Order: sequence, then structure tokens, then C-alpha cells
Amino acid sequence: MKVLLDTDFLVDVALDRTPHAESASALVDALERRPGTGFIAWHSISNFYYLVAPSRGKASARTFLLDLTKFVNVSATTTDSLRFAGGLNMNDFENALQVAAALACSADFIATRNLRDYAKAPVKAFAPGVALKQLF
Repeated sequence: MKVLLDTDFLVDVALDRTPHAESASALVDALERRPGTGFIAWHSISNFYYLVAPSRGKASARTFLLDLTKFVNVSATTTDSLRFAGGLNMNDFENALQVAAALACSADFIATRNLRDYAKAPVKAFAPGVALKQLF
């Protein structure tokens, strides 16, 4: 099983946002024990950095991302991935890009707390706690 981690998921972990951080952190810990099962979208990296750096500092935000990529891979997307995302019937284009990234890395699902925006997605979305159960 493979999972793509949505940007909000990563921000919850990095900023320890309650009540979301606990289950999100548990999933990150599980992925650390199973390298190659977790992925992030390329565009999530810059989104994460600009959301987290004001609170944690630039160096800390960068370190978080580099540490994460020791066991979570970046999904390889292409121009065709962008075109696919643009054609999805989803209200939020950023989430459509997440779906395209999930398909590019053959993820079985997306871990997010933003389930409503993924209702029409061709990839399932689960909250972090449910995602953890799906992986094991």
C-alpha cells in the first residue's frame, strides 16, 4: 500500500496543530518504519514551506522537509499530470494536483483531513487515523 500525504497533513504535523497532529504524527512514524510507502506532491513542498516558515522559522521548515524525504518520496509528476488535474471535476485545483500526484506514484489513497474536497476524486482520501489502519 502507498499513501500520498496532503499538504494540510504535513502542516498539522510540523505545527503540532491539535487535534489533528496526534494521528498525523502516528502515520508519519509508521511511514518512517516503512520507507517507500509514503509520498508527497512536488508542489506541497513549496506550499508547506511558505505556510510553516513564519511559525517555525525558515531553517526549521527546510529541515523538516529534508528529514521527511529520508523516508517519504516526492511523487514524480509531468506536464500530463498537470493536464489531468486540470480536467478533474474538483472545486479546489490544488487538491486536483494532489490527486494527479497520487496517481503518478500509484498511491492507493491520500491522507488528509480535508475529506470533503476529495469526494469526487478518482483516488480515495482518508483521515490520518483511518489511513494508518489502511496501511497495516
